[in-house]
Amino acid sequence: MIADRRLAFRSGIGYDSHRFAPGGPLTLGGVAIPSDVHLRGHSDGDAIAHAVTDAILGAAALGDIGAMFADTDPANAGRDSIEMLQLATARLHAAGWRVQQLDVVVIAETPKIAPHRDAMRDRIAGAVGLERGDVSIKGKTNEGMGFVGRGEGIACMATATVVAK
Repeated sequence: MIADRRLAFRSGIGYDSHRFAPGGPLTLGGVAIPSDVHLRGHSDGDAIAHAVTDAILGAAALGDIGAMFADTDPANAGRDSIEMLQLATARLHAAGWRVQQLDVVVIAETPKIAPHRDAMRDRIAGAVGLERGDVSIKGKTNEGMGFVGRGEGIACMATATVVAK
């Protein structure tokens, strides 16, 4: 047990992937990107928001997105993933932690992340109570390998640093 929780910090890792499905727009990082495809999921399929949600929940040992927002619950069908991230952040706060920093890698052949990066950073930062400068979002390709490389979907990884409130 840490004697002084004010000095405590933890880190968590999140991962998510979704297949493309016909019909846009594509929601990523809370931003609607014009596209002829979207990410198939029980909610809105926002892989960035899902990876970040898992990272912050994991950092505080509060479970995962699937336990908090079961895909068997009809209430979560089509649900806004930014709202889910906000609710996970509230759970984090109730447990005595706050998000300090987020780092996200989006692995995708398409769309290009750079044109949407600042809007995504703003949406994610706002959902967890950070400034844009505390959220990093990077885009990488998979060099033509695997399901991402074949253009079948997107994968995201996120790390979160949380500190005691």
